[in-house]
Amino acid sequence: MFKSTNDCGQLTIKDIGKEVMLSGWVSSWRDHGGVIFIDLRDIAGITQIVFGQDKSSISEDNSSGLIESAHALRNEYVISVKGIVAKRPEGTINDRINTGKIEVRVKELEVLNKSKELPYDLKNLEEVSEELRLKYRYLEMRTGKLKDNLIFKHRLYQLTRNFFTDKKFYEIETPVLTRSTPEGARDFLVPSRLNPGSFYALPQSPQLFKQTLMIGGFMRYFQITKCFRDEDLRQDRQPEFTQLDMEMSFIDEKDLMELLEKYIVRIFGELLGIDIKTPFLTLPYDEAMLKYGTDKPDLRIPVKIKDITGIAASCSFNVFKKAAETGAVRGIKISGADGFSRSRIDTLTGELKEYGAKGLAWIKITEDGYNSQIVKFFEEDSLDEISEIFNASPGDIIFFVADSEDIVCKSLDYLRRKLGKKEEGDFKLLWITDYPLFDKDKETGRYKALHHPFTAPAKSDVKILETSPGKVRARAYDMVLNGSEIGGGSIRIHSSKLQQKVFDILGIAPADARKKFGFLLDALEYGAPPHGGFAFGLDRLVTMMRNLKSIREVIPFPKTQKAYSPLTEAPSTVDLKQLEELGLKVDIPEDKL
Repeated sequence: MFKSTNDCGQLTIKDIGKEVMLSGWVSSWRDHGGVIFIDLRDIAGITQIVFGQDKSSISEDNSSGLIESAHALRNEYVISVKGIVAKRPEGTINDRINTGKIEVRVKELEVLNKSKELPYDLKNLEEVSEELRLKYRYLEMRTGKLKDNLIFKHRLYQLTRNFFTDKKFYEIETPVLTRSTPEGARDFLVPSRLNPGSFYALPQSPQLFKQTLMIGGFMRYFQITKCFRDEDLRQDRQPEFTQLDMEMSFIDEKDLMELLEKYIVRIFGELLGIDIKTPFLTLPYDEAMLKYGTDKPDLRIPVKIKDITGIAASCSFNVFKKAAETGAVRGIKISGADGFSRSRIDTLTGELKEYGAKGLAWIKITEDGYNSQIVKFFEEDSLDEISEIFNASPGDIIFFVADSEDIVCKSLDYLRRKLGKKEEGDFKLLWITDYPLFDKDKETGRYKALHHPFTAPAKSDVKILETSPGKVRARAYDMVLNGSEIGGGSIRIHSSKLQQKVFDILGIAPADARKKFGFLLDALEYGAPPHGGFAFGLDRLVTMMRNLKSIREVIPFPKTQKAYSPLTEAPSTVDLKQLEELGLKVDIPEDKL
């Protein structure tokens, strides 16, 4: 077999006249009257190779044999060639590829492997079902977007490692087999053969271990690691995903946020050539919910939510009056009122039922005044005040939702995203801070941690932790990009006494806390430093940076929405002998027997 001297994306006019050896896959095959042109492809690119163009250095017998062998080649055959680099003839230059000004005139050919006819056309992947693409994922990797996405991800990993190493972080691996702490999503469980009846869990995050590393004195840790969550899948979720995890000692929120902004500036600058401005906008959680209805606002949409609860309380419209007493009345302004017919508004009203809204009120602003069935319930001064609050002018329409705080936020967030026009081609980053430390479960009435139970309360709120836990703010911070949370973190609790207080509020008794988190509680007793950390979902970050629709497009071997791998056919049943060794008995469906 020939040893390649160059890759297929490397040769230029500077190499004309050189003898080279190339290896790769046949990407396309064309016979032009006895002269055969082939696009030879490898991971680096494409080089056009030619058979029969230059016979001066080949004997007549070898020339005819070479042409015959070239005629037998087909797409995706694996070959090696030896030949001379030559300038492409006028009119055949391809400026779209690096090698577009040259070709290699082949003197020798070796067929390394043949290929069956492909199950789909690599040049028309849009027409192929996702399940079929995933079944033959290795074929899709050879060319196109998936290849580019995986190379982009590789470059991100290298930049990440260099950045954090330069900042004096240590890359340390944490265990993949750990214990189950089912406080968030479901754990993936792994039975232990050596400890019958006991199970490991795959980590949802390295949270407890990275805190323990801080107590161990490493002060600055990072890791690019796999995490696992057994949850229902969406476009931005997979059962296993890659996370950039980091933790620092002796810092506060400002230190950590400044560091991560520098990281974002670095990767966007080097990978995309985009200059990200710092500092990022910072929005307290309550302000984000009031203005955007979500803690993940897409700032490319300039539309903001406005509150008219005070005005609604004094109107005669009972729906608004009642909501003003126990909830909120808020709205958004959209330009182009003429585009909202009654049928379209009825459609929007129906869509809001998914978010719990019972209705959708509206007012159109016209040259003649206000047009709506609800204007009769307001004094003219109140209508003018509403118009001023929304900065409305003729041709605008204002949509209102009156309900509980939660339903109003969810409904107007949906309307804002659906109806607001995005400023395309921009990356809008911001921090969301001052989250509530706890969230109350509506069904049980119990408090639960909004982020996780190791997040520290705001210093000024520690004094009300036991008396008014619902009012306590967290020292937490999430980074949001174009409407998606790409990472989150917090300052951690480093006092065992304070940690137990938080567990008490969450209804985790000392015995349960000891059972689930005993090693961390022990470690906190041995000089735990103040510390905090963060984690990026790297798959989601790359998806956003590449402007893709799903994180499956940046994962080499993803699962379907049913957490199934068409490539490996996992999950699968196992032999009964394996189950017996683990001391397990399962109910196997008949179709799996």
